[in-house]
Amino acid sequence: MDRPRLYTIACYPGTFDPITFGHLDIIERASKLFEKVVVVVADPVHKRSLFTLEERVKMIEECIQNLSNVEVKVLQSKLLMDFCKENEIGIVIRGMRAVSDFEYEFKMAWMNRKLFPDIEVVFLLPSEEYTYLSSTLVKEIVVLGGDISSLAPMPVVSRGHLIKERIQRAGLGEDNEQSL
Repeated sequence: MDRPRLYTIACYPGTFDPITFGHLDIIERASKLFEKVVVVVADPVHKRSLFTLEERVKMIEECIQNLSNVEVKVLQSKLLMDFCKENEIGIVIRGMRAVSDFEYEFKMAWMNRKLFPDIEVVFLLPSEEYTYLSSTLVKEIVVLGGDISSLAPMPVVSRGHLIKERIQRAGLGEDNEQSL
């Protein structure tokens, strides 16, 4: 691969279940740093998603319409490093909210480098107002009847009823007093 081109395209992988203002903050800031940013929506192997892959992609696409150098792609049944090689992506963007994220992200960065030595991992800190924010917290607030309009974009807020219905149908939420 052409090394200079490899480092003009970055990807931001995640499950985005659902996307939050914290995710969007990282996407917008990355779009200013790189020629092209690919938001990679993963189908998780280790957990069940609340929203389908198609729903998550649609919500993200609705959120990034104003970012001309950002696109959304899906990652299914494949290593992220194989996806990066196939798409000539040389940079993986990861959000680092707190020190508690560091150990996991550090291990993943080294494993990814083992699988694809040319990969570079760039850690971006979210804006201070989003350091506490996670998709899990957004879902929990919805289930407990809270307002998420300051935490998640409108495509997520408008699907709040789906969050509550799906979580309660799965046996979680306020009725069973279980945390997400």
